Amino acid sequence: MGPGNRPLDLEWLEDFIALAESGNFSRAAQARSIAQPAFSRHIRALEEWVGVDLFDRSAHPAALTAAGKRLQPLLQEVLAALEAARIKARAAHDMAAASLSFAATHVLSLTFFPRWLGRVEARLSLGPIQTISDSAQACEDLMLQRRVQFVLCHGHAGAPGRLDEAQYPMLRLSEDVLVPVAAPDAQGAPMHALGADQAPSVLAYSEASGLGRIMRAIQDNEFGKDFAPSLPVVFTAHHAVLLRTMALEGRGLAWLPMSLVADDLRSGALVDAGAGGWRVPVDIRLYRQAAHMAPVAEALWQLVGDGADASQAARGG
Repeated sequence: MGPGNRPLDLEWLEDFIALAESGNFSRAAQARSIAQPAFSRHIRALEEWVGVDLFDRSAHPAALTAAGKRLQPLLQEVLAALEAARIKARAAHDMAAASLSFAATHVLSLTFFPRWLGRVEARLSLGPIQTISDSAQACEDLMLQRRVQFVLCHGHAGAPGRLDEAQYPMLRLSEDVLVPVAAPDAQGAPMHALGADQAPSVLAYSEASGLGRIMRAIQDNEFGKDFAPSLPVVFTAHHAVLLRTMALEGRGLAWLPMSLVADDLRSGALVDAGAGGWRVPVDIRLYRQAAHMAPVAEALWQLVGDGADASQAARGG
């Protein structure tokens, strides 16, 4: 007996879990859609592979032995890991099959990307597109790991990211601005305002956020060295959309992209908390892999580059 005598069949593991859960050979075999004699042979074969009995057949219902109890959670982990590997492999296949693969920061995937993509598709047939929406840090990781062709994110000359440091080609697609906003009080004034006698509560971006990186990098130059310590942070998150929700609830002040909050400002759901100041101009940028890409990806880059004026094109454009 022992594992050296025969190969392991993964079906035996599924059969073992079924019997461990039901304690009845007939019910477990039925659940596995196989005849009971074949099911019993599978359990015996697994026991021979392990080298010990895994079930006490004298008990009713069949009970796990000490060895079986030790094996059960381990096999459940193995089967779960195999299923996760299968899902990831299929996802990798689907991504590879897509003509174009983008990673976009969460806020731009909701605001800028759909309209921009529509304009591109009006001029160029793109075919299948794979898009991943995540934090700026995660999008950078995907580009550095060569898992996407393009990254769409906010940027600022004073806050270079990892793609800038690695000199990935980049185009400036548009402009945006981070506006300090807060919910209004009954008189329409911001509940949390900059320049007020009492420091406003701040809803801040996390370390993984590209907008947070920009805010941290420029706050001393733009707002003065005493700016950050004077403002208490009461909530932190990766995504501007979540900070917007918290701001709408009156929980504090947040620097949010105008592309996200323009409608809120027009409707009065949010108001400018900086009296028209304290704003941070930012770029909307598209990065690409430096290496040669699929023809449709190269055609998209050429099209976008032709549409940008010389002042907007950067490295490799």
